[in-house]
Amino acid sequence: MPTLNWIGKDAVVKHHKDVPLRLLEPVPELSINSAGSAPGSAGTSTGNLIVQGDNLQALKGLLPRYAGQVKCIYIDPPYNTGNEGWVYNDNVNSPEIRRWLGEVVGKEGETLDRHDRWLCMMYPRLVLLKQFLREDGSIWISMDDSEISHLRCLMDEVFGRQRFVACNTWQKRYSRENRGAIGDVHEYVLVYAMNPSLFQATRNRVPIDEKQAAVYKNPNSDPKGRWQSISMTAQGYRPNQMYQIVAPNGKVHQPPEGRCWSTIESEFLRLKSEGRIHFGRDGNGVPRIIGYLSEVEGFVPWTWWPHEEVGHTDEARKEIRSILETQTAFDTPKPTRLIQRILQIATDKDSLILDSFAGSGTPGHAVLKQNAADAGNHRFILVEMDEHIARNVTAERLKRVVAGYTNAKGQTIEGLGGRFQFCRLSQEPLFTADGQIRPDVGFAQLAEFVWFAEAGTGLLPASPLPDGTGSIRAEPLSPLLGIHDDRAIYLLYNGILKDRTPAGGNVLTSAVYAALPPHDGPKVIYAAANRLGARTAREGIVFKQIPYALDL
Repeated sequence: MPTLNWIGKDAVVKHHKDVPLRLLEPVPELSINSAGSAPGSAGTSTGNLIVQGDNLQALKGLLPRYAGQVKCIYIDPPYNTGNEGWVYNDNVNSPEIRRWLGEVVGKEGETLDRHDRWLCMMYPRLVLLKQFLREDGSIWISMDDSEISHLRCLMDEVFGRQRFVACNTWQKRYSRENRGAIGDVHEYVLVYAMNPSLFQATRNRVPIDEKQAAVYKNPNSDPKGRWQSISMTAQGYRPNQMYQIVAPNGKVHQPPEGRCWSTIESEFLRLKSEGRIHFGRDGNGVPRIIGYLSEVEGFVPWTWWPHEEVGHTDEARKEIRSILETQTAFDTPKPTRLIQRILQIATDKDSLILDSFAGSGTPGHAVLKQNAADAGNHRFILVEMDEHIARNVTAERLKRVVAGYTNAKGQTIEGLGGRFQFCRLSQEPLFTADGQIRPDVGFAQLAEFVWFAEAGTGLLPASPLPDGTGSIRAEPLSPLLGIHDDRAIYLLYNGILKDRTPAGGNVLTSAVYAALPPHDGPKVIYAAANRLGARTAREGIVFKQIPYALDL
């Protein structure tokens, strides 16, 4: 398969492994109606979350809790037009990357190095984002012509060409633009799925709107409600679909040349007996099938997304200004209707949605609106790098739409309800400068990292039942974190056995081993040291020393 190459690629291909692990620190005054224990504790992944901090570091810190649990990722990354500024400070061990990614991209025009910088920024973030998706999950990315060709190649390399689903065209403007050689009226929404076949089988149809429903009438007062007639012919020749149809007035109908009937004769006779064949007002028309509005489940999504159905940028600007009573500095804001369309197609009522370029927080707003529309329990994780935007735009917007607000016209807008927790990334990494675990890190926080290192997924809520992926969770705050692929995963840390001494704490001794919840099978035990000696192998134990074994 052809691959994309650029200056600095070698330095970023594995850069995600060098990103330091950081914890999430709650900020109660910026949260709304938050409940439960603080982020970083196992089993608290049931609500909405806003994280302020560099999104590469935030994704690395979120992985141990949410890996393999996200149904839908939507991101609206910098378009790299040369007219906007963006900063992503990735301290990669490479002179050219340090020079490029540590600077603000300015108005330097269409130069190759600008695209190199953008690719270096995007690559490690996409590598991490991929690890969040469920088997039936999908990622949706907004982009314009500035980088769409590079993005397609990048996604083919990171996700695999076989995971491509569609490149949707969104009509972002509703009026003609007089600038440029040809007016710019559209953007793209690129879609890749972890399992395209599963995605096709589980994706939802697009709900029918009133404009589309207007074609359904009820001229004959049919007790089944509004209906329309649907063509009963299909292209091609199939012998069992080439029968004669006799109309009530005696007229004989044959399939038109080059076509056949869309059903076999027995199916036609069933529909006729149910009064679902229509021969026109005078009974002389070609037979058509009656379809009722009440039976319409929606439409199969297609790649043309007109502004009438999903909104436009002008609508998005007015939407934000109405909520925040100010104009934000976003050149290409997205309307909530656009994100809702993605949610309608790609999620179920209990899905987790991730956006690591949160900006004005439109996906969070769309999640709350969708919950109100379908009584669902969609949840969001939003990551925003800029502290001012995270506090005063992302979080403030969501606070207002949750609780209700007065818009720019003085109208009272009822709140959508919901809650979210606001967090910052810890200033200090999980490990100290000499490679030791920070002394303030709790057991539940470290347990998430240990579980992710072994299972590659987020730590599941406590449950005695299998989760369907070969994993079973044990009770919370137990040295037995759970069972994955028949291996019991243990963590001895911070006195989980109520004793920090070697005899009953963080060191694997005979006494400590006897106190562990039993498992009849292979075991992986993380601890500060191992004093079992040769017994380790006899007991089927793989010992891993912390912190050195936590190489994520």
